[in-house]
Amino acid sequence: MNRTKHYLFISVLIIVTMGLFNKCKQNQTFESDNFITGSNKTLTITFLKHASLMMSLDNFVIYFDPVSKQDDITIDFSVLPKADLILVTHEHFDHLDTAAIKMLSKDGTKIYASKNAAMQVGNANALKAGDTVVINDVVSFRTVPAYNISPEQLKFHPKDRGDLGFVITLDDKNIYVPGDVEDIPEMASLTDIDIAFIPVNQPYTMKIEQAVNAAKMINPKILYPYHFSDTDVNKLVNLLSDTPMEVRIRNMQ
Repeated sequence: MNRTKHYLFISVLIIVTMGLFNKCKQNQTFESDNFITGSNKTLTITFLKHASLMMSLDNFVIYFDPVSKQDDITIDFSVLPKADLILVTHEHFDHLDTAAIKMLSKDGTKIYASKNAAMQVGNANALKAGDTVVINDVVSFRTVPAYNISPEQLKFHPKDRGDLGFVITLDDKNIYVPGDVEDIPEMASLTDIDIAFIPVNQPYTMKIEQAVNAAKMINPKILYPYHFSDTDVNKLVNLLSDTPMEVRIRNMQ
């Protein structure tokens, strides 16, 4: 191959490679569910991976625990909508990714996190359990505790570290995003929850039996297992079939 043909071949290869890379970025797809709120706004929940969620209320975009790399899946946040609000439950690597937060941030993005996570993010507002934040007329949230109670799991999420869960109100929908937690007694005080996420992943969060107990305490209209790794969460469908709640399984390993 002469030099001219060699350079032409390399140029074509680079163009094709770049085209495939851009196509992969553009074709990044995730499951999502849509809901219509009481004032006819569209609420969309997008299931990114593991504990990472995106929600939008019309054009207002919220991310929970955005993390770029989850096992063999890489989420390219550069092609997703910029955030109006980012919420971080705690500082573990599968919940806190400062590079992802930076990529999603724009002028005016508000970031709230547990104390330890906020120290790593740098420009986040640190919160403790029991805080309430009003963002605008249709977006507000309050923080609730998140911790382990099983003796063999206390080291993962001790109560005194200050990990958080969030109950976010989007128009008239109350959504519980708990972070890493077991079936703690504080869940019994959660009322009027429309949508709840429950982590089911050993040894860090709940066993299936704990998830059932948590779901019955919270009693949401819709339950999504998340952060479940290789746990067979389909069991929850049968175990909660005697309740009025709807269990929806999405790709949230």
